[in-house]
Amino acid sequence: MIARAFEDGTVSGRLSIAELYEATADDARRLAYLLTGDLQLSEDIVQDAFVKLTGRLLHLRDSRAFGAYLNRTVVNLCRMRFRRQRVESRYLAGQRPQEGTEAPDTEASETVKWALMQLPYRQRAAIVLRFYVDLPDGETAVILGCAPATVRSLISRGMVSMRELLEGSDG
Repeated sequence: MIARAFEDGTVSGRLSIAELYEATADDARRLAYLLTGDLQLSEDIVQDAFVKLTGRLLHLRDSRAFGAYLNRTVVNLCRMRFRRQRVESRYLAGQRPQEGTEAPDTEASETVKWALMQLPYRQRAAIVLRFYVDLPDGETAVILGCAPATVRSLISRGMVSMRELLEGSDG
């Protein structure tokens, strides 16, 4: 998706950060939103990703590679956010009594989103990168830092878990 602007020729040559942002931010924001489920957080993550990548633009040999760098940075920032959230949650759980959880919305898209958000981060990232961003297993593996076979396993286990969650939410 992000690379599409480069492939179809709408963006080429040396670009300013503003031009790169304009060409790639919407797709990066959608990727972050699908990984986090939070619009505001996804916007923050994309901003952070651009800040991190700004200093590396001088070393970028091919502007078409920016999309891959941006995808990987967004995925890594989302992973770090969930890791930090998990630590915070464990700390807070020890500080107060357990509270009940909210029930998911009954609309189909909200239910699927809820089920996706219940998956472990790596399974969720593999499913989003494979089915939403439409990356092949090899590229997804590079972004997640694992083997293509691991990506297929993550997707398979994630889909089974989502089916179980969705079947359980119907009953």
